[in-house]
Parts: sequence; structure tokens; C-alpha cells
Amino acid sequence: MTDSNAWRGWDRATLSAAYNNNAAVPTGSETVEGWAAASATLRAARPEGLDQLYGSTPRQGWDLFPAARADAPCLVFIHGGYWQRNSRERFTCIVEGALARGWSAALPSHTLAPDASMTVIAAEMRQAMDWLQANGPAKGIAGPVVLSGWSAGGHLAALLADHPAVTAALAISGIHDLGPIQGTGLNDALQLTAEEIAAFSPQFLPVSPKPITVAYGAEELPELRRQSQEFHARRAAAGAPGPLLAVEGADHFSVLDHLRRPDGALLAAAESLLRA
Repeated sequence: MTDSNAWRGWDRATLSAAYNNNAAVPTGSETVEGWAAASATLRAARPEGLDQLYGSTPRQGWDLFPAARADAPCLVFIHGGYWQRNSRERFTCIVEGALARGWSAALPSHTLAPDASMTVIAAEMRQAMDWLQANGPAKGIAGPVVLSGWSAGGHLAALLADHPAVTAALAISGIHDLGPIQGTGLNDALQLTAEEIAAFSPQFLPVSPKPITVAYGAEELPELRRQSQEFHARRAAAGAPGPLLAVEGADHFSVLDHLRRPDGALLAAAESLLRA
């Protein structure tokens, strides 16, 4: 594990590079575009549950894919993009493995920065989970929910693990301490405040007793690995359940292959959480 406080001495350029996943993985944008194309195919094949609004704008919505059995487990997946890029529509294919295994799946999205602050984003996602809890059964989704997310979505999955609709969570490559982000170019859109860092960093919030698998790619940037390692260490010290999972050979983008595939290590981890 790298030094927890080393980032505090870095200048803006160094800190920005430490969180620049696209620069670290030059093929990352191509990978995301491939996901978008595959997602469009899946959405065209299963349009019935798309665009279920929990708010008043198109971004405040869910795409739902109920299983044959309403009581089947449901994988909720929150997309990444550092809270200022991407949408649920571009990541639908990530739930292919869960659907193949007979699970339901659901993907929410939220308003992006700079149009929304971290305070607003967190509130929208909590509103989204309220909506799923209230309306999911009528839409064919009534089983236990594993709340998953990747990158910024991993942060939101960890942050919302305490929601009563959530049985367990899978936080993939998450940002659990927002402090370093304030010193990067990413903050130009986010404009994080000290109050938001304290209120919305899972690393500093009360430890959820629910099972959470904290996962990351073993080939990710050191800061991304550190964030997951320290979040899991704090949970473990408090006796909270759930493993730390470093996916061997995976970078920030290829790690999601292990959730997308029916035999993937991350999908297996999601199933294991329901037995925890």
C-alpha cells in the first residue's frame, strides 16, 4: 500500500496524473465505445423497462431488466466517469453476465457536474434507490439488491450501501476519499467543498455493517489501488464483512470484463455477497 498522505505534497499536475485513468490506459476510450455499441444492441433487444424516471429529467432515470422470477437477485450498476461523463445507456452491456445467470439488473444515472454538485448527485442517487425500493416490485424486481458501481460509480455504491433497499454492495475501483480529487483538474467541474469531502467520502463515514466487496484491478494506478485498500482496511478494522479483491491482470477498464462475463470474478463476488 502506498503512503496514505503522500498526495498532500503533490502539485496539481502530479495529482491530476495520479487519477488520469485514460492516460494510464490509452485504449480506455476505445473500450468504452465498444461497451456503448454492445449496450445499444442489448437495449434494442429489451426496450420494455428503459427510461423509468425517478425524477423530472431524462438523466434522473433507470433502465430495468427484470428476470423471469421477480424474487431473483438484482444487480444494480452505477456507471463511472468521475461524476461528469457517461450515462447508464453506454454501460448496459456490463449487466449481460448477471442477466445470463438469471438475475435482474438495473442501471440508474444522475445529473452530471458541473450542472450538479456532489451534494446534488448524492441526493439524486439516494432518490433513485428510494424509487427502486418503492416501484421495483411492480416492475418485476423484488429480490435482494447488490448495489455495484465502477470508478465514480464505485464511490456512489459504497456511499449508498446503507440504503434500506440494498442487501450488499460491490464497489469497483472506487474513490472513497474525495480529498485528493479536490486538487486535480477534475475539480474544475465538481467544485468540491470541504463539507462535501467530509459528508460524501465513504472512507470517513460510519462503517456500514452490510457486506461490501471492495474490488480493483491489480494493474490500476497506485492511487486507485490505495483508495480501495484503505477503505477495505477501515472496514475490516471495524469488523465489517466483505473481502478485498484485486483482479489480477486487470486495468481500470478491463476490470469490468469480470463483471460482464457470466463466469467473471466480480460477478462471482456479487453472488458470494448474498451468502455472506
